[in-house]
Amino acid sequence: MKPEWWPGEAHEQFAQWATSQGIKAEGVSPARFPGRGLGMIATRSIKEHEAIVTVPLSAMLTTQRIPGSFISKFSDGISTHALYAAYLTNGDPEDLQAFDAWRKTWPSRQDFEDSMPVLWGEFLREYLPPSIRGGPDQQSKLEYESSHQNLLAQQESRLQETWDSVVSVFPDMDREEFTYHWCIVNTRSFYFLMPGQEAPEDRNDAMALLPFADYFNHSDVACNVKFDGENYVFRAAKHYDEGEEIYMSYGPHPNDFLFAEYGFYLDENESETLYLDDIILQELPPSLHEELEFQQYYGNYQLTADGACYRTEIAACIKYMPLEDWRNYVLGYSTAGADDKKSEAVIQAWIKRYLDEAETAVNALEKIGDNETDSRDQAKIKMLLKRWRQIKVLCTKALEVTSC
Repeated sequence: MKPEWWPGEAHEQFAQWATSQGIKAEGVSPARFPGRGLGMIATRSIKEHEAIVTVPLSAMLTTQRIPGSFISKFSDGISTHALYAAYLTNGDPEDLQAFDAWRKTWPSRQDFEDSMPVLWGEFLREYLPPSIRGGPDQQSKLEYESSHQNLLAQQESRLQETWDSVVSVFPDMDREEFTYHWCIVNTRSFYFLMPGQEAPEDRNDAMALLPFADYFNHSDVACNVKFDGENYVFRAAKHYDEGEEIYMSYGPHPNDFLFAEYGFYLDENESETLYLDDIILQELPPSLHEELEFQQYYGNYQLTADGACYRTEIAACIKYMPLEDWRNYVLGYSTAGADDKKSEAVIQAWIKRYLDEAETAVNALEKIGDNETDSRDQAKIKMLLKRWRQIKVLCTKALEVTSC
């Protein structure tokens, strides 16, 4: 008799294939969790630090696994992401046949369309949180580095760049199929460097796909992961009882990043962060943008349930302090003109603007949801609603912390 969590025939056959490839699973199995989809389950009690999954180099999809005759079609500058997506789309069918059992366990194109905003239509994109969709006036901003904002535009740019580099070699390539494989690589790859190998400038060029290990879902409670040049070994970070889901961490990312990049987010996230950049920078004239940039306090104004970050406090001070006093304060020369109560009031006003935006989004989405008949769009609306409600909760908590 199959257990309640049995993932299905394709996944059982894949597990047998994985074993034949030298992949070791100790006390764990792919499983189907009601309401959450596939993941990794403990099939017995597992001790902390116990090795639970081992994937040998020979079983991984790395750039070394791709035939040289295929790689040579591209220029030297092609990204690893583009190369994998192109190979999975247009590689020799006989070469790709080796991965058939594995590929049958992957999400479908429809799965990605249901959950990943990069594949959504314009209408629902309007209701994405600002860190994902970007602010209303990006052109007036000075350029600055931010890995957790304007996420959708960054993602679309990466996708377009990879497509351009591949379609020039394969002009008849099907874009939908390529985009599907681009999403597979984007959501299922692991950081990969051989011992002694220099890290590339773009960490996304240091990636590989690992059969079986890609069942792990993300959580703040991670596995201990190590690659020694021969094996990728996953160890339990804590004790697990039989029947528990086992997670790994994709990195310390806020929920908006997880939503955009992977098509999900967490109910509880220790790395949860909102960004006040659009609200703050819209209020300040260009001259103060330049001041903030010169003093290296331009952008990345973070808000957590514990309150605003120091960068946000510095930005609040520039709202009311004489400019010379503000410069001296930033440089640590003087505290003249700085007023905690005034700073708190400014920051509270910014948080309230974000809270107002969240309430407006929730009200609009609830009305849309009441009239929506398409079940797939209903699911997207529920996903958006839940995210905006999380934002409301965080803003409310932050307001309490920063109360004057």
